[in-house]
Amino acid sequence: MRIIGNIIWIIFGGLIMAIVWLLAGILCCITIIGIPLGLQAFKMAQLVFWPFGKSVDYSGMGTGSVILNILWILIFGWGLALGSAVLGLVYCITVIGIPFGLQWLKFAKLALFPFGAQIIDIQ
Repeated sequence: MRIIGNIIWIIFGGLIMAIVWLLAGILCCITIIGIPLGLQAFKMAQLVFWPFGKSVDYSGMGTGSVILNILWILIFGWGLALGSAVLGLVYCITVIGIPFGLQWLKFAKLALFPFGAQIIDIQ
């Protein structure tokens, strides 16, 4: 089921979103100051490209991660999380869209708190 869900996800926008996040990460990594932001964009691209069968672990957050997440929320995170949450709720309106809506909600949480989060495979 994960493979089928991921294939459908890629066809209906996942590939485009992953490419956008990769490009955003590359642009952020042009400057030294932007490298941490670029690394978080690469993390989001990884989750957006193949979301089914993956989970996000937030247990590794330390003080530095919390401070960086607060700055991220103020600059980028609130808009990214809001957009993803709205998409998630729209997809959840239909029964067929619920699995995809849940993936968008998972992405909304990562878009809010990317520093210190790790993407793990669910077995």
